[in-house]
Amino acid sequence: MSNYEKKYFDLKKLENFAKELCSKLKIGNIVFLKGELGSGKTTFARYLLSNLYKIKNLKPPNSIKSPSFPLLITYDLYDLEVYHYDLYRIKNNAELVELNIEENLKNSITIVEWPERLIQKINHYKYYLIELKIYNENTRLIETNFDLIND
Repeated sequence: MSNYEKKYFDLKKLENFAKELCSKLKIGNIVFLKGELGSGKTTFARYLLSNLYKIKNLKPPNSIKSPSFPLLITYDLYDLEVYHYDLYRIKNNAELVELNIEENLKNSITIVEWPERLIQKINHYKYYLIELKIYNENTRLIETNFDLIND
């Protein structure tokens, strides 16, 4: 994968991009999703999760929700766990520490919405950084930085 790209995506292209990324994800990888409210972070996370289920020949859940209020939702795909965090409501580093995120990073695929506070703390891990920006009602500008992954 290239190290830095900017592309415009409608929902179908966003889904295809998530599918492509899923084929490359491994245990220990982190996907950071940045962007303003309504930019498509949770939609992209849903596409990632649905495709991970399909790769494992499993039926995706009927509803993949944002972990805005529980802060974390986990998905068990038999030999793989996916941790989906939404850190929007985290106000300080003490709250972040209470989540014990680092404890699970090496043994799962981790998706983090609103990762700004966390990126500074775990920059020694391999991660994909995806920033979604609203271009118009149906299109998003996606900026990716994948050179942080050393395969």
